[in-house]
Amino acid sequence: MPRSKRRSATEMSSTDDDRYASKRSRNSNSSRRVSRIDEAQSFSQKRCIAWFREYSTPDDPDTLGPEGMEKFCEDVGVEPENVVMLVLAYKMGARQMGFFTRDEWLKGLADMQCDSIQKLQYRLDHLRCLLNDQNVFKAIYRYAYDFARDKDQRSMDMETAKAMLQLLLGKHWPLYSQFSHFLDQSKYKVINKDQWCNILEFSRTIYNDLSNYDVDGAWPVMLDEFVEWLKASRAKSDIS
Repeated sequence: MPRSKRRSATEMSSTDDDRYASKRSRNSNSSRRVSRIDEAQSFSQKRCIAWFREYSTPDDPDTLGPEGMEKFCEDVGVEPENVVMLVLAYKMGARQMGFFTRDEWLKGLADMQCDSIQKLQYRLDHLRCLLNDQNVFKAIYRYAYDFARDKDQRSMDMETAKAMLQLLLGKHWPLYSQFSHFLDQSKYKVINKDQWCNILEFSRTIYNDLSNYDVDGAWPVMLDEFVEWLKASRAKSDIS
């Protein structure tokens, strides 16, 4: 095998310099690309506020109201009545349904590191999954009462209460449809917070056949009346 020609020191230096220069250039370009990706992925408060301004009005720049909320939901691709919007409001600590303040917006979205529609859309499944945690669900359920009720009233009106119960329990509580029917024909026009919290506890602990319901327990009268009503309805169905 013929021997390869030995390169001169000058040739080696020139070739190595070119190679190192090319490598430095590639590394520099790679670093700039990584930097741009990190910049796009990192949370920007300025970008988040600018996003908020797309939905507020000049008359009230620090509040996102019902019209802005409708556009926001449309942009994100979620119906306003979707439960994930309630979870988002919970993350923001929003005080009033249909409104986000600038501070609430920043609090919630900074926590989730979202400053754009795309980032929030990416986090929607995570928000939905929070409902699978019983403790988090309980916190969101309790939060929903003060969030949805009229702030001028201590109790929640029945129409709003039924809408929120449908949203939170409708798909998961087998007795929800019967309870909703009971509310329709009952004397109750509002639901107070004690009743609200106990409805969740009832839905989680009482069997569908009501066999473990203690009439002498510390349940609100509303639920005593529901059990009595449901037993009577079932007895009537058995006879017919």
